Amino acid sequence: MDRIVVNDIKKTFQLKPGQFVTVDGEATDRVTVLDGVYLAIRKGEFITLVGPSGSGKSVLLDIIGGLTQATSGGVQLDGRRISKPDPKTGYVFQQYALFPWRTALANIEYAQEVRGVAKSERTATARHLLSLFGLAGFEDRFPNQLSGGMQQRVAIARALASNPEVLLMDEPFAALDQQTRELLQGELLRIWGEIKTTVIFVTHSIDEAIFLADRVVVMTARPGTVKEIIDIDLPRPREGDIRASDAFNNHRARVWDVLRDEVNKAQKDWTLSPAFSH
Repeated sequence: MDRIVVNDIKKTFQLKPGQFVTVDGEATDRVTVLDGVYLAIRKGEFITLVGPSGSGKSVLLDIIGGLTQATSGGVQLDGRRISKPDPKTGYVFQQYALFPWRTALANIEYAQEVRGVAKSERTATARHLLSLFGLAGFEDRFPNQLSGGMQQRVAIARALASNPEVLLMDEPFAALDQQTRELLQGELLRIWGEIKTTVIFVTHSIDEAIFLADRVVVMTARPGTVKEIIDIDLPRPREGDIRASDAFNNHRARVWDVLRDEVNKAQKDWTLSPAFSH
């Protein structure tokens, strides 16, 4: 059953006065970031999006989440058109976006607090999630008392506190060191295996995309559209040592083979004007 259907999405941005880009030798003050994106995502599926910089991955995620509107086309969630943020959807950003004046426990509680959930229930949920993410004992720590990896665990736990049916993740591990990044990938898969929410995860890392996903969606260079969708048939649950397997390496070669030309196009085809680049 399809949970999310993306139908012919196009997104164009109007630049500020005096700003322009050069596209195919022509100067323009409008940039088309997405053009003709079709995608169907099944209930409980883990999807990763990869593509060159500027291919519109994060913009597509924002449209699916109702955070921005498409210029044309539309997105449906469980058969309903998305026009604004939906309470069924949780969002995790690259920046931790925690409230610095709230403890780890209180940050996680916030997701249910705004929905009017009773204090005892939201505290119990927050403590349970902290335990799942290995943060029991850190309930009363403030964000500046936590490492980057711990802060991101709190941010993910906060997104999960409202029991979302869809979780949108925009490069949530990009700022972390490699060891912490791989650790959190494993933690995320472990928890996803329990709750089976539908996940769309944006990343620039081919290895991360393959390790996490049921399917990897490869985007073209700007204007972005879906170039190819690659099934990842690696067994679950997945352990870190699967990255050394022949099957994983075959998937890595396949994704890069599809992506390589788009990365080259992104570097060659677009020239920013001085006004736009500043």
